[in-house]
Amino acid sequence: MKTISLQEILLSFIFLVSIGTFAQSKSDRELILIDKDWRFSLGHLYDTQKDFGHAEGYFSYLAKTGFGDGPAAIGFDDRAWRKINLPHDWAVEQPFSEKASYSHGFKAGGKGFPEKSIGWYRKKINIPQSDQGKIISLKFDGVFRNSKVFFNGYFLGTEESGYNGFEYDVTAYVNYGGENTIVVRADASMEEGWFYEGAGIYRHVYIQKTNPLHLIQNGTYVTSEIQNDDAEVTAETTIENKGNYKGSIEILQTILDASGKEIATISGNTLAPEFYKTIKYISKLKVKNPLLWDIDSPNLYRLLTQIKQEGKNVDSYETNFGIRTIFFDPEKGFFLNGKSLKLKGTNNHQDHAGIGAALPDELQYYRIKKLKDMGSNAYRCSHNPPTSELLDACDKLGMLVIDETRLMGINYYHLNDLKRMIERDRNHPSIICWSVGNEEWNIEGNVIGERITNVMQGFSKSIDSTRPVTVGISSGFKSGISSVVEIMGYNYMGNGDIDAHRNEFKNQPGMGTEEGSTFTTRGIYFTDDAKHYKSAYDVKPRPTFYSIEEGWKFYATRPYLAGMFIWTGFDYRGEPTPYGWPSVTSYFGMMDVCGFPKDNVFYLKSWWGNTPVLHIMPHWNWSGMEGKVIDVWVHSNCDEVELFLNKKSLGKKKMDLYGHLEWKVKYIPGTLEAIGYKNGKKVLAETQKTTEKSESIKLSIDKENVANANVSVITVEVLDKNGLHVPTANDEITFSIKNGKILGVGNGDPTSLENDQFIDEITLASITNLQEQKLSATELPQELPTYLEKDWNTAFKDRDYKNQAKSYVYRGEFDLKENSKNNIVNFFYKKIGVETLVFINGNRVNSSIEDVQKYILSSAILKEGKNTIYIITKPLQKIKDWDVMNTDLGIIQIVKPSEPWKRKLFNGYAQIIIQKEEKGKDVILSVSAKGLKAGVLNLSNKQ
Repeated sequence: MKTISLQEILLSFIFLVSIGTFAQSKSDRELILIDKDWRFSLGHLYDTQKDFGHAEGYFSYLAKTGFGDGPAAIGFDDRAWRKINLPHDWAVEQPFSEKASYSHGFKAGGKGFPEKSIGWYRKKINIPQSDQGKIISLKFDGVFRNSKVFFNGYFLGTEESGYNGFEYDVTAYVNYGGENTIVVRADASMEEGWFYEGAGIYRHVYIQKTNPLHLIQNGTYVTSEIQNDDAEVTAETTIENKGNYKGSIEILQTILDASGKEIATISGNTLAPEFYKTIKYISKLKVKNPLLWDIDSPNLYRLLTQIKQEGKNVDSYETNFGIRTIFFDPEKGFFLNGKSLKLKGTNNHQDHAGIGAALPDELQYYRIKKLKDMGSNAYRCSHNPPTSELLDACDKLGMLVIDETRLMGINYYHLNDLKRMIERDRNHPSIICWSVGNEEWNIEGNVIGERITNVMQGFSKSIDSTRPVTVGISSGFKSGISSVVEIMGYNYMGNGDIDAHRNEFKNQPGMGTEEGSTFTTRGIYFTDDAKHYKSAYDVKPRPTFYSIEEGWKFYATRPYLAGMFIWTGFDYRGEPTPYGWPSVTSYFGMMDVCGFPKDNVFYLKSWWGNTPVLHIMPHWNWSGMEGKVIDVWVHSNCDEVELFLNKKSLGKKKMDLYGHLEWKVKYIPGTLEAIGYKNGKKVLAETQKTTEKSESIKLSIDKENVANANVSVITVEVLDKNGLHVPTANDEITFSIKNGKILGVGNGDPTSLENDQFIDEITLASITNLQEQKLSATELPQELPTYLEKDWNTAFKDRDYKNQAKSYVYRGEFDLKENSKNNIVNFFYKKIGVETLVFINGNRVNSSIEDVQKYILSSAILKEGKNTIYIITKPLQKIKDWDVMNTDLGIIQIVKPSEPWKRKLFNGYAQIIIQKEEKGKDVILSVSAKGLKAGVLNLSNKQ
């Protein structure tokens, strides 16, 4: 069997993530990534004035088509809003607050923070005249949450869940040959889960263009059956006709291997579906001697489907798939391609240090490769459909997946979510099981749970018959869901007698969908409840729960159990059990939120992996504890290990299967050394050395990074004079970057309340108390005259637009909380006249060069507190009686530059995630800290 090389995986990945326009086989189909150059601002949950006047109109967007108001209106001025690129998570940008949600990591967002729970996004795009006649769609991979989408002021719809992808047809609303405005309002005030979920457009957005005759979204379903040395591939294709064409069409389908070589093809004819109807077309193709997809050789194929109308290729659609077999046996566990395979899995949320839920695609690969390096071969999506890019990473890197829907139920809301997940994901060979629920305590043990499970299980089978269904169950393994679910999902041994359940339901396969929930803090070896630190030694988290070692021994020694999924692979924001504030992340992970390994990683690597492992814990820096006993553990898969302290043997011990070794050692500074033996021969040596004081900063790009990708993960650490890593260092590191962008920083400290991101603070000040005076002069004064106070009237009140003055002077006020030289203050003027003059506190200001309606205000003419603005201008004239005239002068924008990027090391490590920006220019990352030698990392950017 051929193994796909890492280079092939990376080249494929880089191609997919770097495309802006992806046109397939010269058809009418285009998929254009539109992640760049959005405008963003926070709104307000219930105060419509603070929500930019949205939903205040007499006719709402729900009453009359095209009546989107406030930011949803096509003419809304968003110039003062912040410029961003997607994916974006505004929750991670917020400070921490003890009043915020425990489950979501105490980030200041949600219902208790109405000014932080609504996010507005706006983007302008041009669509050429030549696209007329095509179907134009907006595609969102996910918006958290309860999103409303508008296009050119037209309301398109609402998607409640933050985990569903969705698509809107905007063909009828397009301004062909001109500018078009996309607007999204996200309402993250309500939580869907009990873990950090982020807020905003945290996944990709696309514009899609197709012929009226096209394959629908997720329009192919590829299955395969292996017969002797060949495979029969069945391709079910759903074709839609949004045009008036009637007649025969040709369907041409081709299978390509990883190198692009054509290995099978078939064509056929069928009648086009009727107007706005769909048809299903099924074809079968033979693949001789297929390269099977498995965890070590994740071989992938592509199915190219083309629709030809009167000989012209009108649509082309590519589908990645793999050829493999899966089977769960109630006696022998899980089989992949006919071979027994123990599932060595982890549960994970989509959340990473510094960037929250808005993971760049490269980071999905980074995290899966971290898990693979630990020896893991399986991943459970907890507890919602993941982003497609995560599944792509699992396909290409060889990671098995349990794909999980968000909520159990039998109505359209529940089943439609399940349907969309399965239809989107069913071609991924990595997916081995659909999960339709998790820990539904209210229904797990009763007949309601049975009924719901039977419906969801049968419904899943009607969409994809090739995979079984599971539910994660935690409130007893006796009745209800556990008696009817196809694959039993045991959540924690302590919640019931697994062996007894298996003996009662001997025809039901099972696996540990959650196990562990152990509490550990990376680099901490003595529990300190006052500091909220848990020792990294693997111990029972609660009396009825089990350690990682106990859990793995249980599942590894029972052939009938398919395997175990640990809670969790990575720490995540929220659920800081067993503590509360100021702990802001979980303690469950085998790795911390950055992906830095805790010591349990090496236990798993010993018994999950295929290479020799030798790891000593703890570190050997215990100043002030000389002579005190330290527990020394060794994780290894060697037959025997001998431990030495300063070259004196402390004894050789035999390693038990799935175990670890322990010594009690009195602390003396120096070198702790372990030597591992296999078949009596020395195969490995590992040391922990007492280090000197910190001297210099080291930067290194993590080996799990995707080569030459735009986003890189950098490890920050400090070294002593001998070049040794200092495991107790907690220095604060300051960062600066050239030709790149810092996306986030982290360190894995569960109690750190430091900023995840350092961004400019933008506040907006409204112009209030707007008054006017009529002027008789046609020439505008170049200096501000003195106007009589008695002549001021409310601006625009009872204006007779057929009998206006020759010119007007307007006066208003705005407040500044501070007047700093470092701040940038801009006035974004909205046109209320022609030949406009602007005065601030009596000083004339000129418009900027790049925008004649933007005025940059110097701190020299501003003052803290109340400021006065005067505008002198000739009035605009109504062309039609029903024209609505602008009466809003504009907005004052105050930009407070951020502090320099910084982060404290935590037990020796910190992490920074950077993005390349300017092609052809190397990215230079510089770091410094008080009393330490600075560091520089140069990243080539030759793409």
